[in-house]
Amino acid sequence: MPSAPGPAELTLRAVALGGAITLLFTAANVYLGLKVGLTFATSIPAAVISMAVLRRLPGATVLENNIVQTIASAAGTLAAIIFVLPGLVMIGWWHGFPWLTTAGITATGGILGVMFSVPLRRALVVDTDLPYPEGHAAAEVLALGSGSRAGEADSARGLRILVWNGLASAGFAALAQTRIVLDSAALWFRVGGGATGISGNLSFALLGVGHLVGPSVGAAMALGLAIAWAGLVPLLSAAQPRPELGAEAWAGAVFSGDVRFFGAGVIGVAALWTLGRIAGPVLGGIRSALAAGRARRAGAALAVEERDLPLGAVVGVSLAMLAPIAWLLWSVIAGTGLERHGVALVIGALLFVLVIGLIVAAVTGYMAGLIGSSNSPVSGIGILSVLASAALLVGLFGRGVEAGTAQALVAYALIVTGIVFGVATIANDNMQDLKTGQLVGATPWKQQAALVIGVLFGSAIVPPVLDVLGSGLGFVGAPGAGPNALAAPQAGLISALARGVVSGEANWRMLGWGAGAALALIALDETLGRLGRLRLPPLGVALGIYLPMKAVLPVVAGALVGTLYARWARRRADPERALRMGTLTATGLIVGESLWGVAFAVIVYLTGSDAPLALAGDGVRGPALIGGLVLFAGLAAALYGAARRAAA
Repeated sequence: MPSAPGPAELTLRAVALGGAITLLFTAANVYLGLKVGLTFATSIPAAVISMAVLRRLPGATVLENNIVQTIASAAGTLAAIIFVLPGLVMIGWWHGFPWLTTAGITATGGILGVMFSVPLRRALVVDTDLPYPEGHAAAEVLALGSGSRAGEADSARGLRILVWNGLASAGFAALAQTRIVLDSAALWFRVGGGATGISGNLSFALLGVGHLVGPSVGAAMALGLAIAWAGLVPLLSAAQPRPELGAEAWAGAVFSGDVRFFGAGVIGVAALWTLGRIAGPVLGGIRSALAAGRARRAGAALAVEERDLPLGAVVGVSLAMLAPIAWLLWSVIAGTGLERHGVALVIGALLFVLVIGLIVAAVTGYMAGLIGSSNSPVSGIGILSVLASAALLVGLFGRGVEAGTAQALVAYALIVTGIVFGVATIANDNMQDLKTGQLVGATPWKQQAALVIGVLFGSAIVPPVLDVLGSGLGFVGAPGAGPNALAAPQAGLISALARGVVSGEANWRMLGWGAGAALALIALDETLGRLGRLRLPPLGVALGIYLPMKAVLPVVAGALVGTLYARWARRRADPERALRMGTLTATGLIVGESLWGVAFAVIVYLTGSDAPLALAGDGVRGPALIGGLVLFAGLAAALYGAARRAAA
């Protein structure tokens, strides 16, 4: 693709460095996700590592660093496929992870995620006021680290704030792993015949995310928390007496068994509403892409920010992905009771992937812009996808089929879900990366090409890592799992849902109630908008309901802290600089904990222990909790105090 000469960007060394970082981050994310059900965002750690390496080489640029973090971020994000594929082992369909099939599912879904998000870039990245917390944070890291702000009087001060906040965030997270201080606090109690509680992680990264997303999203998530934990959990637990359980286990069982499905129902309807809201801008973006393509063919010189991948190439690559997807799907049903319906099943699944994939790409891209890709409930999209695909199969075949056919139906639903999940995870990550690229002046088509490269790197690495862990340790619930089996909690849930739909035992009641609640939340948000009040985005409320309280509460706290800081900053003589110092403070908090997440995942993998740094036992839990609360609050006050002094 011809373009005017410019700074180095999509270079061979950037691709090589991005691939090398991918090896580390993807393996670490696969292991950590299977161990505890969580993965870490890789874009900011990749940006930091890239700068440390490339700054020693001649001619390195911020755009080249951006390509490295784009490749590593896309590949690391693909590790989230572990939330689906181990389910095939758990149901006994697979006995390992065949490289070609596993890589094929991962790559086709990931590439479709890149392609589907190309026409969405203008609507969701350029012509939007979505906060994109991690995209802004990564851009700040790249800009400061590359020296592109060298002309500003406060650039050195800003870099110091970034570094010291990162060190404080990483240091607290590392100290918490020793259990000398605890990084989580909870209070569980019985109320009104039921049970509920209050819990939160002492996470500087989540505090920073809350600062960056702002008051509207923070208030929406707080409302979601109130609906879930002040309303649904106590009411539903009172209706389901469990005298043999303590308050924590009782409330937790109700949350995981009922409230999360209610939240998934809210996500589904709120996502469709959001899709309707952004349909106009998306269509406008597609028209703009077509116009840019015509101008390019006519020989016009386009601005850098207009140079997406050509829409014809996007459509062509998307359609080309259907052939390997069809082969993957046929390999599941060949030789089973489903084979006689094979053509209809494959065509139906391809249509499902295209239609649902496009919707999912738009919705997850929007959610990433709203709350950040790390906190976006992609697992909720996986739940809705597996429910929909399994329900369609039941509609075709009915229930009461023989055991072998039922197993094939569940496997088919999981593989279709795996492809859609690949679309969701990559689109969720892409928009954050493309926002970073927009802020640092990257060329969109080069970044989109880098995303495809990242997908290919990740797809090659995920299968052998899964195979080694599956054969060496196994998964809880899978045939032959040993005492050290990995929990793989998300994959266990999604495979159980597929079996539940096929057998008729899925929790449709709570999904339906959640869908009804979403309509009320949409009406509330629209009313507030007409009155000129603070909006409460329905998807933000849905996140507060669906995500665990311990992950939501620090984001809400961070939004409050960020709002108070912004009010103070706007009264300064130089409000822009004061606001930037606050942004750098929040960015540093995210950077430090993210880097520690990489290091800790490697330590966990090497030691085989989920608490490899523990120095204290449960006997000091009370003092460790008090110490953690005091240290966290003191550090937060000191760090924001430093930001205020720097701004003043």
